[in-house]
Amino acid sequence: MSGHSKWNNIKNKKAKTDAQKAKIFTKIGKEIAIAVREGGPDPSGNSKLRELIVKAKANNVPNDNIERAIKKASSADAVEYEEIVYEGYGPSGVAVIVEAATDSRNRTASDVRHYFDKYGGNLGQSGCVSFMFEDKGVIVVLREDGVDEDALMETALEAGAADFTADEEAFEILTEVSDLYAVRDALAEAGYAIESAEKDKIPSTYVTLTSEEDIKNMNLLIEHLEDSDDISEIYHNWENADQ
Repeated sequence: MSGHSKWNNIKNKKAKTDAQKAKIFTKIGKEIAIAVREGGPDPSGNSKLRELIVKAKANNVPNDNIERAIKKASSADAVEYEEIVYEGYGPSGVAVIVEAATDSRNRTASDVRHYFDKYGGNLGQSGCVSFMFEDKGVIVVLREDGVDEDALMETALEAGAADFTADEEAFEILTEVSDLYAVRDALAEAGYAIESAEKDKIPSTYVTLTSEEDIKNMNLLIEHLEDSDDISEIYHNWENADQ
């Protein structure tokens, strides 16, 4: 998992301002609306909705907000959103996948294309970069007092985890997507506090940006995409993304 850290992404989200956090709530609300429309408002029978509720709580979305989003999505006058995936290249060939939930395909496509063009990239055709990524589940457990690394790794691997990495702050457990929630549940039952358990796209190769201009433009591309209410997730293979 070199070059990829789910924990760094989580820390960045936690550090956002209240206004930025409100945008996260809005984005997850759109995803919940799509899940309710496709599978109904009962999370026990709607696995996608159940996963989004877990995601919402991991992002500190209040329970009242989650319940309101589900109720609103179930109403007769609910706004209909559609999910769209865009693929393209950032500066110096960084592969980028953008997932959107929108009520205006034309508006979102125009905005995404504008950001790619403005910040040294280009929007490509469907499939142009997705082959560089593999869908995986990633579980994050913080490195806290009392957490034994060997015991955690053994529990995770026995439950079906595919890989296990650690740094000074957290443990990241990689799974097949189909095994994500079984491994998460096994860890929770063993008493581990799960910081997050989400599907992710893991790059097979990474691009390291060396010029200050490329680094600046890549940061601006990500920043403007994240600032859009229509964009739900951004994946890329930028190696030194903490700059």
